[in-house]
Amino acid sequence: MLLGVATEVAGDRPPQTIGATSRRLTVTLGRRRAAGLSGRVRQVVRGWSRTPEREETKGGEALTEFVRESVTPRWHVLWTHSNCEQLVYDQLAAKGFDMFLPTAEAWSRRGGVRRLSRIPLFRGYLFLSRAMDKASYLEVYKTRGLVRVLGERWDRLDVVPDPEIEDIQRVLHSGLPVLPYPYLREGQRVRITRGPLADVEGVLVRAHPKKGLLVVSVNLLRRSIAVQLDCTILEAA
Repeated sequence: MLLGVATEVAGDRPPQTIGATSRRLTVTLGRRRAAGLSGRVRQVVRGWSRTPEREETKGGEALTEFVRESVTPRWHVLWTHSNCEQLVYDQLAAKGFDMFLPTAEAWSRRGGVRRLSRIPLFRGYLFLSRAMDKASYLEVYKTRGLVRVLGERWDRLDVVPDPEIEDIQRVLHSGLPVLPYPYLREGQRVRITRGPLADVEGVLVRAHPKKGLLVVSVNLLRRSIAVQLDCTILEAA
């Protein structure tokens, strides 16, 4: 009976050596599986983290470009009521806005008296350089004599390219006679080769064999100004 009990008891317990080996094998296999799983997890995590990082960089570059464009001053066009160009200019200039009102001297008659005065070269329009935000737009709209700012809405305003404004400014600063002129699309486009207006481009309207009119245009407004020049200093643009 004692042997039977001893045998039964011994048979109920698995050999310790086999159990220890099994536990070691289980632990070893478990570690290998965990290591393999951990490696796969690391690869997945690395692969996941690299893609958003590139996308974030691209998004950041696009955002930076958008911010840069939104803070760059652009030339916008203000449409005014009749004979209100100077009134609008004075109000906005007093508020610190960067304004440009092209004018030229011309003879006029008032009350039977002939006098020399300055007239707008683009009647009904003047220009404002601004990185326009909504607050600035609303401030501009308060101006007496203003009809509106050209464009769809405050964040989609029409823009005049900087070179067109710069060409007009150089023509006005040259001291040469300037006059308003009908907008032209046809004709030869030329560049001035020397003198105070060197490199200014425009459309040439030939009037005499040696003299001609250089027409400088604002395409958005379909308006132009002209200056009389010696045709020998012009070349095809």
